Amino acid sequence: MPLIKVQTSVSNPEKSQVESMLKVLSAKLAKHTGKPESYVMTAFEAGVPMTFAGTTEPVCYIEIKSVGTMKPEQTKAMSQDFCQEINQFLNIPKNRIYLEFSDAQGSMWGWNSTTFG
Repeated sequence: MPLIKVQTSVSNPEKSQVESMLKVLSAKLAKHTGKPESYVMTAFEAGVPMTFAGTTEPVCYIEIKSVGTMKPEQTKAMSQDFCQEINQFLNIPKNRIYLEFSDAQGSMWGWNSTTFG
């Protein structure tokens, strides 16, 4: 049910680096949301043509979605944590990373032929 999707202009990072990053992000998202990691999904898309502040320097966009309500203190902590991880794994400056947090109603999130609401 929690999802973290990372899109970046960085092209072709090593597969092992991406897998390691996704595992770290998965565990951290489970911890931040208090949801079991068995429900967490991660996604990564590299080489996306992107600009930020009018330049094509390395940039990253992260979507974080979860069923329920994320509180402001949670989203602030996640922003700090995930910006740090992306900076370390992909060497993207923190000021070139945008994050979008979205709460979803259980009835609007499907899994295993049903929904969470």
